[in-house]
Amino acid sequence: MSGSRGKAAIGLAAVLSLGACANEVPDRAAGVGFGDYNAYLAQREAVLQGTQPMPQAVTPPTAAAVLPTTSAPVVTGEPLNPMGAALTLEPATATSTPTADEAVAGHALISDEQNFEAVAERETIQSDAERLAANRAAYVQLPAEPLPERTDAGGPNLAAYALAAPNRKGEAIYNRIALKFVDHDRACAKYASPDLAQTDFLEKGGPERDLGNLDPDGDGFACTWDPTPFQSVRAAP
Repeated sequence: MSGSRGKAAIGLAAVLSLGACANEVPDRAAGVGFGDYNAYLAQREAVLQGTQPMPQAVTPPTAAAVLPTTSAPVVTGEPLNPMGAALTLEPATATSTPTADEAVAGHALISDEQNFEAVAERETIQSDAERLAANRAAYVQLPAEPLPERTDAGGPNLAAYALAAPNRKGEAIYNRIALKFVDHDRACAKYASPDLAQTDFLEKGGPERDLGNLDPDGDGFACTWDPTPFQSVRAAP
């Protein structure tokens, strides 16, 4: 029994010694600029109720601005690099005139023909006049030749026929037999175009004869072929 009491006493002594060595816990009610948060709330309520004047804000002292001085001289009028130091531009050195191959490789130089100074050294107004005279002397003008005549190997010339026709479309000038054994619409339907119908009509005796009933009104123009575009050119002044 005495042994258990001794152990309890030793444990209590250890706890008390640890509590004595621990740091004091700060007051959690204290805030920045005042000693106690509860006191701050009381002061704030008094200011709102008008029983206490509002405290003046404390302005911290301002330190005079001191600009750092540097021993390096200030350079103006020159470009600066990202590090702040002035760029020093080396003077351009005179170089010799590049060759044609160097000019092509550089891509920044103009050609000899586009360089005014280079051309002015070897060309003058007199040399330009001589070159112009030489070009005019070498100019040869070929005589005009007549256009080749169009042959009739390809069949009737529809343009020439329309220009030579004395009448317009729909003006009957040729006699036609009233009785026909071939239907006019069916006869014209077998041609792919009016030009082909007029060509076949002229090749088979037209406009005087109309064996295929292509021109029943006797104006000399088969089916729907119209000479007006050609004749309008002839009538133009």
